[in-house]
Formats: sequence, structure tokens, C-alpha cells
Amino acid sequence: MAMIDEPLYPIAVLIDELKNEDIQLRLNSIRRLSTIARALGEERTRREMIPFLSENNDDDDEVLLAMAEELGVFVPYVGGVEHANVLLPPLEGLCSVEETCVRDKAVESLCRIGSQMREADLLEFFIPLVKRLAAGEWFTARVSSCGLFHIAYPSASEILRNELRTIYSQLCRDDMPMVRRAAATNLGKFAATVEPAYLKTDIMSMFEDLTRDDQDSVRLLAVEDCAALGKHLEPQDCAAQILPVIINFSQDKSWRVRYMVANQLYDLCEAVGPEATRTDLVPAYVRLLRDNEAEVRIAAAGKVTKFCRILSPELAVEHILPCVKELSSDSSQHVRSALASVIMGMAPVLGKDATIEQLLPIFLSLLKDEFPDVRLNIISKLDQVNQVIGIDLLSQSLLPAIVELAEDRHWRVRLAIIEYIPLLASQLGVGFFDDKLGALWMQWLKDKVYSIRDAAATNVKRLAEEFGPEWAMQHIIPQVLDMINDPHYLYRMTILHAVSLLAPVMGSEITCSKLLPVVVDAAKDRVPNMKFNVAKVLQSLIPIADQSVVEKTIRPCLVELSEDPDVDVRFFANQALEATEQVMMSS
Repeated sequence: MAMIDEPLYPIAVLIDELKNEDIQLRLNSIRRLSTIARALGEERTRREMIPFLSENNDDDDEVLLAMAEELGVFVPYVGGVEHANVLLPPLEGLCSVEETCVRDKAVESLCRIGSQMREADLLEFFIPLVKRLAAGEWFTARVSSCGLFHIAYPSASEILRNELRTIYSQLCRDDMPMVRRAAATNLGKFAATVEPAYLKTDIMSMFEDLTRDDQDSVRLLAVEDCAALGKHLEPQDCAAQILPVIINFSQDKSWRVRYMVANQLYDLCEAVGPEATRTDLVPAYVRLLRDNEAEVRIAAAGKVTKFCRILSPELAVEHILPCVKELSSDSSQHVRSALASVIMGMAPVLGKDATIEQLLPIFLSLLKDEFPDVRLNIISKLDQVNQVIGIDLLSQSLLPAIVELAEDRHWRVRLAIIEYIPLLASQLGVGFFDDKLGALWMQWLKDKVYSIRDAAATNVKRLAEEFGPEWAMQHIIPQVLDMINDPHYLYRMTILHAVSLLAPVMGSEITCSKLLPVVVDAAKDRVPNMKFNVAKVLQSLIPIADQSVVEKTIRPCLVELSEDPDVDVRFFANQALEATEQVMMSS
């Protein structure tokens, strides 16, 4: 009896689990579909499992989403591409459910299966499915159908292609805004498969319907279509049909549409070409930079450098720079922040003279902005300006502001300055650095914020790498080692961290003669946190120090720490002792 029942077992378990009240059990069952399919074999999967899944009307969206995802990779389990059509019915049902993410996943799976199907099967099964969905009574089916046309169209006959274009045109004029939105979203993909002759007529007619839609949510999606369609049209057709639409959209009554134009502007410029950009899109962009909605100005300000790259420096100075000056003192801090994140990139575009004359005053005003993110965005891009105007002028004009920001009340601003210092040091040279910035790194090692102290320790190491061990021995090591006696243990721990970072840069001789004695003395500290950090530092020094130093100095210190009353100190000391033994054994 068991022998007879065995083949039925997998499908029976699947049916039981999918009817269980526990959603997690149902989910696990769906995610095991491929395992069950392998147990059933290809024929029984087609004959029993797929029909059951088509009839399964689970009302939980999570289960349906998992099923839509699984079916997308199910072609090998039903016998390959010649039987791929059996997967269409359950996915067709999922294309009509109310939950958007389930429908989207079902459409994605249908596209994946459709791209593998044979041409004859597409004609027999896939195209009728698209037509059924497009004619669906409930809007959800019609929404889903819009994402399938680009798969169905290339395999269709001339008559069917005409029919599919007509259906898509009807979807672009559907009563439901959600359907029109889906048609607008997928128009670019559909246009890519349509013949050039029909692109200029049928597709552009659909596009015009969408651009005149009374719903701003549809029109803003049509903005994306401008860029997508522009790639498929000839330059003259693009200038005649796409450019007027972009200009109208830049003056649209809905700020969301204007925001989308500002956000997509660079792609739109690429679609219409550099000539049309210079003559027609500059006034539109200037309007967006001066828009009365802050969100639109934020999007436009974020594209200012990219837009200027398309223009000649003269045009940028004449038309865009006046707007940039206005935005640098904009009432919205987010607009100023968006501008600060890209404005440094304008320096290479405008050249040295225009940068010195026009941009430097704007940089200085943004460096002194009350909003920390604005200051932060300027600091992080200073190297772009240095490449254009040179370090001398940069140090004269911006360095005083940088020094001021080194003591900024917002720790993230101080952190950005710290991370920039090694780059600045390499550009300024050792003499200039010692004179202007040498005192800064010491005060950061005693900052109240841990992240600043940690970054300052890393900074010390990077400066030693930049200027060499001799410079570090003269300017860094004495000052760092003096701080090991600081009354606050957190600052003493920072020095230990700095020592562990400096040791590999300074080499064995300086490490053993100058750094190691300080670490060994710190092992007598009264704070347990200091002592177990000493153990960790000593472990990091083992590969650097000579074997005789390890045996005579490091090992005895660790043995003493391994007998400490504190459990953490003993743990790290024993860990370091194991490392010393391994080194001694290997040598």
C-alpha cells in the first residue's frame, strides 16, 4: 500500500500545507515548489501541480508574491521551453489581484517566461493572454497588460501588430488613471520594439495623449518617456516633437511635473542633443532654478554641474551663474545643500579665471553657512577646486575658513575636515602644513566625540606615511607620547590606538626604542580598559618587533597582565601570549 501511495505524497503534502491556517507553513510550502516539482517529475508537475496552483485562491498577498516569484524560474521543472505555456494560467490569475507588488512580480515572471518561449507558442498562448488582460473588466488586469506588450509585439504578425498598437492606444486613454500611469511607464519599452514608421505616428500619438492628461501623476511619467522616445527618434524629429513637450512640462502647473523635468534634465538634454539644449533648454532650466517650489529648486540645483558641462563656459557664466548666486543664499537649507554637493564640479567647467572671480565668493559663503550639511558638502569636494585654481590661491582664500571649521560645533563637519587633512597635506607640502595646520591634529586627539578621536588617530598615521618617519619622529611622536599621561583614560586609550597605527609606518627600530616603552608603562594603568588595550596593542607589535624584544619585553608584560584580577584583561593578555608563542615556534 505504501508503494502505491508514495508517488502521490508530494502533491498531497503541498495541498495540505497550502490549506493550512498558518501563513508561515503556506509560505514555506510555496518556496519549496521547485523541490516538490523535482520529486513529481516534469509530466506530473504539468498535469497536477500547475493546475492546482491556478485554482489556489490564497487570500494572503505574501503567499501570492512568493508564488509569482517561484513560477518565473519554473520553466526547467515543466519540461523546458516547449512546455513553458503551462505556466501562463496561474500567472495570468495573479496579474489581476489587488496587491500591486504581487501583480508587478507576476508581470516580471511572465516577461521572463515570454522571452524564453518559442515564436509559435507566443502567438498561440502569450499574445491572447495579453489581449485578455488588456480587455479585463477590472482595472488591475489592464494595468498588468501594459508591461507585457514589449514581449508580445516582436513575434506578432502584421495584423496582430496593428491590433496590439490599437489596444495600447486605448490603454493610454483608459478611464482609470492607474491604467494610464502603467501605459506611460511602459511606453518607452514598447516603443523600443515598434517599427520606425509607426514610432513617428502611432507611438507619438499615444505620447501626446499622455502629455495632455489631466492627472499630474500621468504627466510626470510622460516626462520619463521624453528621454526614452528621444533615443529612438531622428534628431530633427526629436527637436520637432519632444523638445516642445519638455519646454511645456518645465512650465507645468503641477510642481511634481516640474520636479520630474528638473530631475530628468540631463537625460532630456542627451535626447534632444547639445544644439537644442543651448538654444531652447537653457531658458527652461533657468526657470526651474528660480521655481517657487523648493523641491523643484533642489532637483534643479543638483543638476547644475552636469548641465553646465553641455554648455560653453560663456553661456554658463551668462545664464547659469546668476541663478547659482541666488541659490547660494536660498531660504531653503536643502536647496543650499543640494547646490553645495555639486557646485565644486563647476570649477573645471568654467576654468580658472571664472572660478576665481565668480565661484570662490560663493564657496566662501557656503563654507560659512549655518546649516552643517552645506558646509560638509563643500569640504568634501575641495580637491576639485584645487585642480583648477592651484594650492596657493586655495590656501589664501579657503584655508582660514577650513581652520575655522576644524573647531565646528557639529562633529560630522569636524570629521569631514579630518578626512580631508591628509589630502590637503599632500597638496600643501610639509612646510606649509606645519605652519598652517600642524596644531589642528593634536586638538582632535582630545575631542569629546569618539569618532573624531578615532579618525584623528588614523589621520596621524596617514600624515606619517605622507611626510615620512623622520618628519613624524620630529613632529608627531613626541607630542603623541606626551599625551599618554593625560588624566582622562579615554584620551590615553586614543594614544594607544595611535601608537598601534604608527608602529608599522615607523619601522622596527623606532617602535622598539620609542613606542614600546610607553605601551609597557601603560600596562601599570589603574583602568582595566587601558590594560586590555595594552594587551591588544602589544599583540599588534609582535610582528614588527625583533624576536629578542618580544621575549625580553613584550612577553613578560603580557604574563603579568594574564594574572590581572580583571577577566577582560586576562582574556586579551592570554590571546596575545598565544600569538607570541606562535611567532616564537615559527621562528
